[in-house]
Amino acid sequence: MDYSDNIRNKLALLPDLPGCYLMKNEEGTIIYVGKAKVLKNRVRSYFTGSHNGKTQRLVANIVDFEYIVTSSNMEALILECNLIKKHMPRYNVLLKDDKTFPYLKITNEAHPRLEVTRRVLKDKAKYFGPYPNSYAAQQTKKLLDRMYPLRKCGVMPKEVCLYYHMGQCLAPCEKEVPKSAYDEIIRDISAFLSGGHEAVKKDLQQKMQEAAEELYFERAKELRDQIMHIDALMEKQKINTADTKDRDVFGYAVDKGWMCVQILYMRQGKMIQRHSSVFPFYGEAYSDFMSYVTQYYSENPALPQEILLPELVSEGTEKPSAASAGAAVAASRLAAAVDDEDSEEAGESAAAGNVSEQAGTAEDAAAREAAAAEATAVGLVDPAGGAAALQEWLGLKVLVPQRGLKKQMVGMACQNSRVALDEKFRLIERDEERTSGAAFSLGQSLGLESLNRIEAFDNSNIQGANPVSAMVVFIDGKPARKEYRKYKVRTVQGPDDYETMREVIRRRYERVLKEDLPQPDLIVVDGGKGQISSAIDILQNELGLYIPVCGLVKDDKHKTAQLLIGDSAEPVPLARDSQEFYLLQRIQDEVHRFAITFHREQRGKSMVTSKLDSIPGIGEKRRKALLKHFGSLKKIKEASIEDFRVLSIGEKLAGQILAALNDEEPAVEAVSHSEDEA
Repeated sequence: MDYSDNIRNKLALLPDLPGCYLMKNEEGTIIYVGKAKVLKNRVRSYFTGSHNGKTQRLVANIVDFEYIVTSSNMEALILECNLIKKHMPRYNVLLKDDKTFPYLKITNEAHPRLEVTRRVLKDKAKYFGPYPNSYAAQQTKKLLDRMYPLRKCGVMPKEVCLYYHMGQCLAPCEKEVPKSAYDEIIRDISAFLSGGHEAVKKDLQQKMQEAAEELYFERAKELRDQIMHIDALMEKQKINTADTKDRDVFGYAVDKGWMCVQILYMRQGKMIQRHSSVFPFYGEAYSDFMSYVTQYYSENPALPQEILLPELVSEGTEKPSAASAGAAVAASRLAAAVDDEDSEEAGESAAAGNVSEQAGTAEDAAAREAAAAEATAVGLVDPAGGAAALQEWLGLKVLVPQRGLKKQMVGMACQNSRVALDEKFRLIERDEERTSGAAFSLGQSLGLESLNRIEAFDNSNIQGANPVSAMVVFIDGKPARKEYRKYKVRTVQGPDDYETMREVIRRRYERVLKEDLPQPDLIVVDGGKGQISSAIDILQNELGLYIPVCGLVKDDKHKTAQLLIGDSAEPVPLARDSQEFYLLQRIQDEVHRFAITFHREQRGKSMVTSKLDSIPGIGEKRRKALLKHFGSLKKIKEASIEDFRVLSIGEKLAGQILAALNDEEPAVEAVSHSEDEA
């Protein structure tokens, strides 16, 4: 169907107003959500002019769009964030649940506790953070647990525990603790987590001195240890500003369709942590960057006093843009203090170098004005407009600095982003070289001229029940998941691994010959001489194919132990720590995972079917209706008699269903996969 006329007509009706647009594919699914300063200009830009590869992929899937007009850029910013959360579009930058940041939380209870959480609730508790990873949060909690005697237990015990005897709990289980005592502790923790650790450290030093003078040496040693823990935790705070404001400093870099966003956390004027995220993006770079920032603050209760954002950043890592001109001044002050442990992305490092501390030149200002004019021309939210919208929404100061130390800090964040992105590409390139090199070396060890395509098979059953097999494909040492295949075994009765292998090899390579599919350079079977001989017999004697076949034998711990090749099953000597052996382990683990997943799926389906089919009055039609309505066997078992009435199932039959199901063991959870070759 041609959708161009529909899109052309809609483009002619777009308004000159700010708002959000929702791009849809052929199925009507929303695949991208964006915001615009001028809807007409921005949406039209997708269907005119040239785009990079990733944006072309997005545009190629657009067959329709909708738009929502807003009264301001701020409303468009918030609406875009809400729409992304609701629809989870494929081509948007998404802050997924497994990427939420950890916080330290002081619970709002009669006897409060300090805990690490990733869930932010409106429960009147105090939240501090976010921390870049759970390790940083747990280490901070561990220190605070030593210093402040809040309750540690989840459920109040009947008698005092070891924490009380160690001086780390006030024992509310044993005696009354006044609210004022908790208020004082919470104030001290809040001051410490807000960057006031120097005052806490000074107070501890004074108490240590007093304890030593009074000959309480054990107490003095405890206080000294606490001071050492504070120093160890805070030793990364090397870059300072003249004031004591809490700031979040953002920077980003883009290259080859990927974006890296770095956040530097400044607390009380000191840089204490950083966080890095690397992800693909499909829209306009700065717009997608602002989407990331908006999503980040939409559920962040621990707001700073000030947010610093970068200007437009040019693509590529070869030459720093004007937005990061002062990066190395701040970076040299950082002096490699940002430890790589604090990052959740591999291959990151602090930037270093020497760049002039001068303010932007007239050429830089002209470049900024030209970039802003270009952004306005296509309806984009420019940096100044985005910062103003974010400031209005959050109710705190949001700046795009043009000179001075603040610009240098933003430049450092951008420079770190470029370094992280560049190292990501180098790591990928290195990994690909190592993987393809392992495949080449394995081919040489086996005496093969080339080893580009490997197809591996594994069988799975339990005492012959629900027998299945699976095949995975590796091309140049990397899995080609679109070519994986699954087989339900048709002709074999009972647990006969050799006959199962014969059937699956026959079915696979009959299809290869019939459909002229690419033939593998090597076939790998899970097993030893019997499985190898079965495969070779079918290939050579029935199909006339002379493809090398090897087998992978496992040890008593179910780990890859040895490679055998040929009908005589001769062992191939490979070092256990070689890249070739590691590649074989990956292949064997992957095909086993794929086979066992398929077997669980089939076993789960058969168990559900047999349970429902064994109930008098339940036929195929009713069984399908029950599963469609309730979703699973577990939900059916948890239902009440009344819940069955919507399916026209009376009280008597509903009672029989529940009685029959609750007499059985629970079904194994089924795991589905989209590919199947019956």
